Amino acid sequence: PEIFPGVIYRVKEPKAVILLFSSGRIVCSGAKSEHSAWEAVKELLHELEKYELIGE
Repeated sequence: PEIFPGVIYRVKEPKAVILLFSSGRIVCSGAKSEHSAWEAVKELLHELEKYELIGE
């Protein structure tokens, strides 16, 4: 099996999938609208801050 160079983060609400790479780039897919995509990204940022993986 091949190794994927990023983290796959699945957001339940709004339903979306975010790919997070070590370069800091993210790709959000599966969201129904741009607004939903931003909400999913905010959810990811909240989780990263919660576990002190990024600063506020």
